[in-house]
Amino acid sequence: MRKLVLTMIVWLATTSVALADYNLIIPQKPSGGTSVWAQIVVAEWEKHLGEKINLIYKPGARDQLGPNEFQNELRFDDKTILVSHGGNGISYLVEPVDYNYLDWESIGQMNLNIIVGAGSETDTVNGPISFSAGSGMTPEIMAITLLLGGPDADYEKVFEEKIVWVKGMSGSERRLAFRRGDLAATRENPAAYKKHVEPVIAEGKAYTWFHHGLLDVATGNHVEDPNFTEPTLEALYEDRWGVAPSGDFYDAYKLVKSWRDALQKAFWVNAGNPNKDKLVAALNKMIGDPESVAAIEKKVGKYEWRTGAEGDDAVRTLKSFITPEALKTLADFKSEQLGYNTVYLSLIHI
Repeated sequence: MRKLVLTMIVWLATTSVALADYNLIIPQKPSGGTSVWAQIVVAEWEKHLGEKINLIYKPGARDQLGPNEFQNELRFDDKTILVSHGGNGISYLVEPVDYNYLDWESIGQMNLNIIVGAGSETDTVNGPISFSAGSGMTPEIMAITLLLGGPDADYEKVFEEKIVWVKGMSGSERRLAFRRGDLAATRENPAAYKKHVEPVIAEGKAYTWFHHGLLDVATGNHVEDPNFTEPTLEALYEDRWGVAPSGDFYDAYKLVKSWRDALQKAFWVNAGNPNKDKLVAALNKMIGDPESVAAIEKKVGKYEWRTGAEGDDAVRTLKSFITPEALKTLADFKSEQLGYNTVYLSLIHI
């Protein structure tokens, strides 16, 4: 009897610990880019939190399943966290998703960039530019259309005449095609760029064409990325055309790249979650720990974090980019040129 009681006490103790664990909802398979990033970060975050963070993978519906379930049900559990990625930000703008960033509060966001590489034989002045299709590629293809068209262009016509939108490629197929020279250009996040594009550059088969820059929350502008010396889209455009990019199409590009890149890797909890301060404090400790920072930078690169209220400020800055004209231009381009089922959502998110 005594042995049974002791066994029950041990079982209850271990069960209570398990019940106290946090759950991190990840909207991808374990091999997805955001999943891999989360695995790297959580391994260090747990050390400073002093509690276990279970990784719960919820892929599906073009990565909308996880955020939708978080919005509708899971966020009301104080021990549940969501990690979102840039594709979720794009969908939020032009698709009737359930989730709403304005109902959440930020734990932390890594301020990341996306870099575009071009093959050494690519005519980046006149085109044509072959590029792998994908909803997440929208900012890149809009940027390339801007560069090829210049001021006051008919951007629909530029896309039709100078862009080859190659559908049906997986990520690995896209990378192989670029290495072989079958695609004129490609794009990656910093970690993937180092792994998949820089070796092609080292072989003399490619170069870094441009990048999107990093969002400065205080000004709403995109600034240079200290990890890359190549120009931003804006700098490259002005160098070629003699003026800064402007107009509805550029505003739509700025809108979609900002919502994707600024929220490319972000942790969230429900608004009013009582564990928020504890989670933010642990993340700040991680960011201040040289060993944790080194472990993350080795695999991801050196990028700044926005934590707590800074992340909430970023969402408010992103909201300021939403205008009826930019939203409609973005929805029309994704639907009519890129072939996605998007809708103009007016200002429902404001």
